[in-house]
Amino acid sequence: MEELITVKNLSFSYPDGQQALIDVNLAIYRGESLALIGPNGAGKSTLLLHLNGILRSNGAVSLLGSPIDESNLKWARSRVGLVFQNPDDQLFSPTVFDDVAFGPINMGLSDGQVRQAVTRALGLVGMSGYEKRSPHHLSFGEKKRIALATVLSMSPEILVIDEPTSNLDPRGKWSFIGVLERMAGTKIIVTHDLELVGALCRRVVILDQGRVVADGGTGDILADKRLLAAHGLAPDGADLKLKRRG
Repeated sequence: MEELITVKNLSFSYPDGQQALIDVNLAIYRGESLALIGPNGAGKSTLLLHLNGILRSNGAVSLLGSPIDESNLKWARSRVGLVFQNPDDQLFSPTVFDDVAFGPINMGLSDGQVRQAVTRALGLVGMSGYEKRSPHHLSFGEKKRIALATVLSMSPEILVIDEPTSNLDPRGKWSFIGVLERMAGTKIIVTHDLELVGALCRRVVILDQGRVVADGGTGDILADKRLLAAHGLAPDGADLKLKRRG
């Protein structure tokens, strides 16, 4: 398989001295759905922010063979679409159309291409017809879908999603999982939701205290209750009945 993202010996500390990542090595391949899981404070979000150059550290992250740096940030961010946990961090325009169109406009697309990109993205997330609505008057689940559409409108090769099911009720959660399941392409999902992991992902990486501590098939990782418990992902002896794939 083609290697899209390569992380080599990535370490990162914040200005206050907090060591967030320690010697992380990871390869992400075209077409795979990968779950990045771990306890709070494990470094998951820090790693996620390195994947399209929001955070950078010594050229340790490469996209399609090119190290992500100042010279190619715009290109990297067009290829790696990042969906934040809180949709309000991505919705700031008066209408849904304006929010979803923001990326394509900044890519220099024509008016017709922008309209086409918006229509396509809203269709993918099941929000066709919402173009004139105010994002701020939508439900939280609807905002999640629109935030996803703002990224899909730029047709990224890689979709990076932070906690997609957080703060959703069960119906909204499984509905949103269904949306993600229909998405083609490479997906990296940062989550605490092991049901989502079992439903969507074939590969799981566990991060704890800034280090990769496990990397394997979803079935094997989710079946290892001792491993999950050791890294704060399940109580000891938990009998997790999870919908699994692969």
